[in-house]
Amino acid sequence: MSLVKLSFINFKASLKNYISLIASLAFTVLIIFNFFNLMASPIMESLGQMNSRNLKIVIQCVLIVLSCFMFFFVWYATNVFLTKRKKEIGIYIFMGLTNQRIGKLYMLETLMIGLVSLIMGIGFGILVSQLFTMILITISDIEVQLTFQVSLSAVLWSCILYLIVYFIFVFKGYVNLMRSSVLDMVSANRQNEYIKQNKIILFLKALLGIIILVLGYYFAIKKGGMETMSNSLLAVVLVIVGVYLLFGGFVPLTYQSLASHKTFLYRYQRTLWMNQMIYRMKKNYRTYAIVTVLMICSVTALATGVAMYDRYQTIHDFENIYTYQIFSQKDHLQNEFAGEIEKHNDIEYQSHIEIVQIDPSLVNEKYEDNSYVVIPYSQLKQLAKDSKQEFDLPQLQDNQVIDLQHQYLMTLLTDGRLEDVVLNHKTYQTVANTQVPYLGYLQEQVSFYCVSDEEFEDLKSIGTSLYVYNYKIDNPKMVNASLQDIQNQPDYVGMIKMDTENDSIQWIKMLYPVCIFMFMVFIFASGSIIFMKLYNDAFEEKERYRVLKKIGISQKTLKKGIQKELLFIYVVPFLIMSVSSYFSVHALANMMQTDLLMTNILSVGVISIFFILCYGLSIVIYCQNAGIYEKL
Repeated sequence: MSLVKLSFINFKASLKNYISLIASLAFTVLIIFNFFNLMASPIMESLGQMNSRNLKIVIQCVLIVLSCFMFFFVWYATNVFLTKRKKEIGIYIFMGLTNQRIGKLYMLETLMIGLVSLIMGIGFGILVSQLFTMILITISDIEVQLTFQVSLSAVLWSCILYLIVYFIFVFKGYVNLMRSSVLDMVSANRQNEYIKQNKIILFLKALLGIIILVLGYYFAIKKGGMETMSNSLLAVVLVIVGVYLLFGGFVPLTYQSLASHKTFLYRYQRTLWMNQMIYRMKKNYRTYAIVTVLMICSVTALATGVAMYDRYQTIHDFENIYTYQIFSQKDHLQNEFAGEIEKHNDIEYQSHIEIVQIDPSLVNEKYEDNSYVVIPYSQLKQLAKDSKQEFDLPQLQDNQVIDLQHQYLMTLLTDGRLEDVVLNHKTYQTVANTQVPYLGYLQEQVSFYCVSDEEFEDLKSIGTSLYVYNYKIDNPKMVNASLQDIQNQPDYVGMIKMDTENDSIQWIKMLYPVCIFMFMVFIFASGSIIFMKLYNDAFEEKERYRVLKKIGISQKTLKKGIQKELLFIYVVPFLIMSVSSYFSVHALANMMQTDLLMTNILSVGVISIFFILCYGLSIVIYCQNAGIYEKL
């Protein structure tokens, strides 16, 4: 019998055992293909040059993340598969096969799994590509002409990327088998499994893990200036290392400490599963650490999408608080300009304010090229009332100012420090800052400081006075209808108008559905890894449960023991993820200047529901594979 035929027979006979592996790999290929296909879609070009370029950069970053994830996922999946097959393949040595031929047999069987996964991933990816694009466009709420096509380049790049990663680990498995002895193969699935670890080593690892994790949390939420990004990167590294040490030290130490109390161990049949978890933790803790990190990434990805979408809406509303902002050197012209606008449009609200532009040389600020303007407190308060905006700013003394800030997509200045301002050689205390768009789009272009009315009159002597008349019309699409009439006014100096065609930041809206898909991918990966691990462990425990049934332990009791064992396997990573995700989302909220607590709660809730479903399915499959009861 040829190796190809033998490997096909093995593959066909064990197909049911590979379903979770094939489905997980196929899902990964499906997602990667759809992102490649989206990049090549005509929809990208219809978004405009800037949006298309920015969005392609984002998708390329996503593909890099997915490629890294696929690398480690395939690494883990092929290792599980190799460990499971080593004992069975090792038997062929007794049939006269050499290590080289056994390695080739393994390669052929593994390649069949990989090719089936690739074909299924590309096939289902093509089938759902239209749905993927529709969902993406619908969630992002972007108005584009939907066109559906399958890009050949997307198929090729997906296949190349997947096959490169997959072949690396197929070859790695081949080398592993070439170097393995008969004893290694036959006993492979029992190696490094039943090892009770030294409590002193566990305690040191647990202590170090807790310290590193707490440090990671501290750097994640620490507010600061330009060092915020370096703090965030440091926090990521520390949290990953801390989680790894927590599962390698604290969790097994806790299990062993609980098991040492006999009153705890011998109640409710805990001996059936507690010792099992202790002895297997040496082998499995890396898996649980990977799952926890993936779940933290999933929550952070969703929070990033929500934050980006929220910032887009805020910036959009900020820039469009007024339709027209008209400049003049004369006061009391609000009715004249309003009359010209009302020839073609209905005015929703209007306001006006006097501003004084200060020479930058008289301002001691860190941004030398900025334009600096001061406005009086009382007029700002009236402007807020006229434009229906909130106003809760404190009354100002003569040596105090309020900083009217821009809206930023993301900021590294998270400490919220209020810095003093020097105007005309006089130092003013900044008592508050605000991002409420009192001056609309003009506030994006100029640095505004609000001062007391008395101080404003004094500063007028060193600056240039200008009057700003602000109008908001009911139908922004009619913005151009009144332009000529406004510009024909004799006292007209200049104007800023709403640009209804401006979509330069529309690409940000696409980040929202992209991050949702990333959230789903990471959750699915987390569940798949645990599921594959339990699926494989069940076969290895089949003999143990057979012995337990022979000595009189009922099927019901064994099933309860399995339920409790699997419950801890799902709950412990979930709890650590829930705590860690709070700090990662909190750090993101500081940089994005938005509230993400509810997003954090909802994402953790979604993960809990998914894990409950995985837990229920795992119990059924585990009991079947372990021989607790007959397969369905």
